[in-house]
Amino acid sequence: MDSRDIRAGRTPSAWAGWVVFAGTMAIIVGVFNIIQGLVALFDDQYFVVASGDLLVFDFTAWGWVHLLVGVVMVVVGLGIMRGSPWGLVAGVVIAGVNAIVQLGFLAAYPVWSILIIALDVVVIYALIVHGRELADR
Repeated sequence: MDSRDIRAGRTPSAWAGWVVFAGTMAIIVGVFNIIQGLVALFDDQYFVVASGDLLVFDFTAWGWVHLLVGVVMVVVGLGIMRGSPWGLVAGVVIAGVNAIVQLGFLAAYPVWSILIIALDVVVIYALIVHGRELADR
């Protein structure tokens, strides 16, 4: 706790740690997406789906989508960790977009996609409910 916080009469609660956790998870999920995107780009046969395609696109297109979303998530996660207002808003948006992207990838790896969607929900919750606590510091 900083002396400025004491003088201003505000003490960050333990929920500020959840916002840092959300930023960390955004970075980790972003790295997972980058890896998933690179695998889809370089080895189309790695992911096995009965029809050969995913919900909308082929694996190459999904690879680019995952790669792009992953890079954006890493940048946004760093913004969240700094407590910047744009990072908090962008974090909610990109976590929601990533959850939707993972729905399209559900046919290839259902357990993995559901796990990433659950992590996205945790990020969204922490940012919406407690995001201001880190931004106010």
